[in-house]
Amino acid sequence: MRSLFIHIYHESDHMNNRLRITLIIIIPVIFIGAFLLRNVFLDDISEPTLQTTQTQNTPTSNSLGVRALKLNAQSFSNNIFTTGTIIANEEVQLRPETSGRITSLTLDEGRSVKKGDLLVKINDADLQAQLLRARLQLELAELRENRQKLLLENRAIAQEDYDVALNQVNTIKAEISLIEAQIEKTELRAPFDGVIGLRNVSEGSYITTSNVVATLQDFNTIKIDFSIPERYSALVQSGDQIRFTRQASEGTYEGKIMAIEPRIDQATRTLVLRAQAPNPNRSIIPGAFVQIEFKLREIPNALMVPSEAIIPELGGNSVFIYEGGSAVRKRVIIGTRTETLVQVVDGLSDGDTILTTGILQLREGMPVRVTEMIDQTSQES
Repeated sequence: MRSLFIHIYHESDHMNNRLRITLIIIIPVIFIGAFLLRNVFLDDISEPTLQTTQTQNTPTSNSLGVRALKLNAQSFSNNIFTTGTIIANEEVQLRPETSGRITSLTLDEGRSVKKGDLLVKINDADLQAQLLRARLQLELAELRENRQKLLLENRAIAQEDYDVALNQVNTIKAEISLIEAQIEKTELRAPFDGVIGLRNVSEGSYITTSNVVATLQDFNTIKIDFSIPERYSALVQSGDQIRFTRQASEGTYEGKIMAIEPRIDQATRTLVLRAQAPNPNRSIIPGAFVQIEFKLREIPNALMVPSEAIIPELGGNSVFIYEGGSAVRKRVIIGTRTETLVQVVDGLSDGDTILTTGILQLREGMPVRVTEMIDQTSQES
């Protein structure tokens, strides 16, 4: 039995040795075969890749397709489009100077009035009574003063006695002036020519100085308030012309700058302007919203470049132009700017071809081909 086990053990050991020898031979063969197959596969791929690379290196396919614009110097109007509000040339809320009951109301809503017309009368019966008493006292005081003057001329009285009589006359005259001023405050008169608005009181009402009786507006001439960006503040002055339109009318109106706010609004960084325009038919009503076109100045022979072609740089700006099939960078100095265009003051010449697309990909001397030439007229519109 023991000899049988020994025999089986020797047989197993012999089989393990043969397996080891077989693996030692087969594994290197597999690695060598895989290596050879890899080289053959890469050789098959490298041929078309090389061919593709050679094709891409041709001058036509290697250049970047871009759009371009040929500059044409021409007159440029630097216009600002903004909105504004119509206000009356003169406007006031009519309020009484004293409290009391209205005894007369002579203002009609929407009616034109002249300066000085009586609009409201407040009860002044007590003041009229005081005025009458003061005038009677004045008559008596003046008689007494005349008698004292005659006595003084005859040296029948002292100068001091005459001065007392004269002072009494002057005091009563002052009281009369005060009462007349108080009576004047019971009359509300038009401070200027204009149109009465809607009234808020009726005859017989008791009003105080806080009550608004009505509004009075003069809009035979109108004012237009509007704002422009801070960067244009140095380009405006009194007398400049504006054009404006309103929603309620298809007509276009003209006006002139009459005043400029002497400071920039810190909240909006804008400059407030006020223009004036005639309104003889009173067709434009105060409070109306208007669209304003304001021409800052006319620039002859201006070179205008699309804003997307400008490349901001540290210490300045630049653009790419097309020269001999390549992109050439040019440093430029810019001036006036609109929503879509930028004026180039220095660095470009009339007739230069500006590249407007592919800006981020372009490099100095890079081959480019113009795929589309943009019409500058369409850019300006």
